[in-house]
Amino acid sequence: MGERFVMPRRLPTRPVAALLAAVGIVAGVLVGAPGLETVVGCGTSGDLYPSQTAKDWVSYADHVVVASPTAERETNRRTYDKGAVAYATDRLVSFRTDSRLWSRSSPRHTLDASFDMVAPGWEVYRSSGTRVAETATDAPRLQAGHTYLLALRWHEGGWAVLGEGGAVPFDDHTGDQGEWCGRVLSKEDVAEGERFSRRADHSLEKALLGQGEQAARDALNRAARG
Repeated sequence: MGERFVMPRRLPTRPVAALLAAVGIVAGVLVGAPGLETVVGCGTSGDLYPSQTAKDWVSYADHVVVASPTAERETNRRTYDKGAVAYATDRLVSFRTDSRLWSRSSPRHTLDASFDMVAPGWEVYRSSGTRVAETATDAPRLQAGHTYLLALRWHEGGWAVLGEGGAVPFDDHTGDQGEWCGRVLSKEDVAEGERFSRRADHSLEKALLGQGEQAARDALNRAARG
């Protein structure tokens, strides 16, 4: 079973989310939120905490890191007696902390050189056994082989990103380069997303388009001082 396409309900502000909503990629709920639920487009907003701007990140996150997935395993399996889907799982993804860009003065929990986080997993169809990847709401799926900029908060006994704006593709340590909603985006894709996104976009993701770690540090430090 391939990608499922539907008409989007909205056009988000953030560049890459705007592009994927325009083509109607189906997504699941936010990384770190309990359970999974299929929604239209790249998903309706379901942030655990405000997550769009640099001010949101320094107000609600414990740490901001550049991190890379190193392994994963299935977790939170849910079996269904009826319907097309036989069972669904989340993934427990292990990350390597590549660099720490910011931490609050008194974080809720210390962050080690490696950490785990629950991410969208799989739906397995009853008739065929086909596994279909679930994706995060307007956010990367968090897959091995890629790198991400993450705004992490200790939430209900584990790490989670703040919300849909708290995870930014960061391959080659460059903003909006890499995997998003389970797709690997080209620079042309990102440029097209920028064309679709709204002008009143003050997200940190947009501010970091094509920029690296120092730009992220500067934005976070300015927000913390302000």
